[in-house]
Amino acid sequence: MSKLSEASESATAIQMARAAPASAEFSPEQRRTLLGIAHDAILSRAHRQPFADAPPLLPGLSEPRAVFTTLYLRCDQKSDQKRDRKRDPQGDVTPDLHRELRGCVGYAVPISPLYRAVAETACAAAFEDSRFLPVTRQEALTLQVSLSVLSLLFPIHPEAVEVGRHGLIVSQGGRRGLLLPQVPAEHRWDRETFLEQTCRKADLPLDAWRKDATIEAFTAEVFSDFDAPEPG
Repeated sequence: MSKLSEASESATAIQMARAAPASAEFSPEQRRTLLGIAHDAILSRAHRQPFADAPPLLPGLSEPRAVFTTLYLRCDQKSDQKRDRKRDPQGDVTPDLHRELRGCVGYAVPISPLYRAVAETACAAAFEDSRFLPVTRQEALTLQVSLSVLSLLFPIHPEAVEVGRHGLIVSQGGRRGLLLPQVPAEHRWDRETFLEQTCRKADLPLDAWRKDATIEAFTAEVFSDFDAPEPG
């Protein structure tokens, strides 16, 4: 590939990266509805009850979307089971002293209506994340939920990656690693560290992003239970 072609491709990637909308897509009511669906799905599974899979009346929640559900447990609500719980082998814990990661599972591509994807990924994060034991019924009552609704994936050059704005997927062969946009910001990583840690998540050499690995990016609208101030 000529230098001119490389420069043109790089400019196109940067334009694509900056094209994602910065304004909020979901209203407060839509956010509350989706968070409620996540909680209801987890509680239904915890009590072995069927979850009503009915489309919400609000518009915009039945379109196929990619989404990740992240669960946190408040530190002051943790039981003695903490010592028996599996820890994330990659050290993926939140720096917030008042909450601890309890599970994170998602869809990187839109394969289900958003409301259903939220329910499915919430249950998977609570009961099927291999890094942790399944949540207990007691924990299910006190979990805090964070949802990240993803844009479509697009190719990106390393120099176009913006920490705090982009999530990344690095893939090579059959290996693939994904990190959400909030992860590097929480850990105060720079761009190079972000790329290296995404390679690490894919179980690839840290410098794979410099070589033949494929790099894709996405943006995400992130909202959670703890966005609103707690009463009292």
